[in-house]
Amino acid sequence: MAVRPIEHVVRRFLSDIRWFSKLVVERPLREYQLAPAYAILDSVLNQRGLSFAVVFSRQAGKNEVSAQLEAYLLNLYQRKGGQMVKAAPTYKPQLINSKLRLEDVLDNPWNRSKVRTREGYMTFLGKACVIFLSADPSSQVVGATASLLLECDEAQDVDEDKWEVDFTPMGASTNATRVFYGTVWTSRTMLAKVVRDLRREEEGDGQQRVFFVPWEEVAKEVPAYGEHVRKEIARKGRHHPMVKTQYCLEEIDSEGRMFDDRRQALMQGGHKRLRSPELETVYVATLDVAGQDEEMTGDELRQARPTKDLTVATIFRVDLRTVRDPLLAAPTYEAVDVLADAGTRHTRLYAKLRAYFEHWKVRHIVADASGVGAGLVSFLSSRQAFGERVIPFQFSPPKRKSDLGWDFLSVVETGRFKYFRDDGSRDWSEFWTQVEQCRYEVSEGEEKRMKWGVPDAKVHDDRVLSAALVAELDSATWTMPGKSAVIEARDVLEDIDEGEF
Repeated sequence: MAVRPIEHVVRRFLSDIRWFSKLVVERPLREYQLAPAYAILDSVLNQRGLSFAVVFSRQAGKNEVSAQLEAYLLNLYQRKGGQMVKAAPTYKPQLINSKLRLEDVLDNPWNRSKVRTREGYMTFLGKACVIFLSADPSSQVVGATASLLLECDEAQDVDEDKWEVDFTPMGASTNATRVFYGTVWTSRTMLAKVVRDLRREEEGDGQQRVFFVPWEEVAKEVPAYGEHVRKEIARKGRHHPMVKTQYCLEEIDSEGRMFDDRRQALMQGGHKRLRSPELETVYVATLDVAGQDEEMTGDELRQARPTKDLTVATIFRVDLRTVRDPLLAAPTYEAVDVLADAGTRHTRLYAKLRAYFEHWKVRHIVADASGVGAGLVSFLSSRQAFGERVIPFQFSPPKRKSDLGWDFLSVVETGRFKYFRDDGSRDWSEFWTQVEQCRYEVSEGEEKRMKWGVPDAKVHDDRVLSAALVAELDSATWTMPGKSAVIEARDVLEDIDEGEF
């Protein structure tokens, strides 16, 4: 039998990206990945110059699609020549990761010996190349040309003005196909605007340009991915902003009420306020520290200076049954008492708080050690007081408060925060007033930072901040009272390597 010429075999492999993916790369693309790949290739090979949005749920394999498309086109155009430009919000780590992924795809018997790199940001196969350029607003990237493909990775985090001024012209003279990869965030992102524009174009000519793949579609082909996402939903809640955007591909408002009516309903407990600890029950405390006053304290200070924050300690009863739930894997926290203090000098307040925490026999104290709280918390964490039971928390830099906000929403969304029922007290009414007035604002960009708090200085947010600090205890190690068994608060959920998909 005659042996087929090697060129014939290569043409067979390159006749369809499905074959290339399976036989050359040996990492077959899945059906939900092939759909956008075919549409993009049709536009490139027929010089249609279309734009596409590829929006996959987190870790579902959009970067693998991009890398295999690049590798496939490098093989097709290695003799004729052609350029692709790929942008991302940052050079390190995002573009470096993209470059490494492409080189990994090209690490096959057909391409390995032919791959070359130049200047650290260009990958060549023959005369064809991919140029990796940062879309950071401060980067200098003008001058490159995309003759085949212009790609934008994590487009939801790319500055729209930067893209339009520096990158769009790179494909203008060549009518290059443009692809925007990413996941959902707010309606203000560049990706969201691109998707809206492409939807209108789809309505005009019937050509699919937007490929949305939420987690359920991925789970049909990758059951393990489905299990991973179900754990994330159980851990954070279906309506947590990160779950809604990254897995369900639903936009969130960029600003608004942090605790809407639905969340407030989840936070309302049916238990009564307690004045003393119950036997065989675990209690913890949180402490938000305000400044002291040299002249006035208590109600006198409140009336004279209504904008002054209080020092607020909240006592929680810890229900460890939800720690044993393999999906939740974290405690439930029931607020059972509150101590609020206005202006007491910290040397005296220390004694008051120490007696209060000893009365409740608290196992942990999460305490605000920022600014004016540093000294008081150092007293509480001394060996003579509570030692290692005190967990200091710093509200600065801003990312720390942002992270606390996201974590507290996870506790709320999973039904693991409950506040005692109405007892007619100022403590109860002021807490819910602050909850109602609490606002958030999320930033664009990869950090997904959230500013949150009560903007009205007369309302304050000291009670909400004290309550939110309990989220820091989700990572604690717990033991059942009266028993020696140790319960890990949360299993570490290993990220699924996107390269597997």
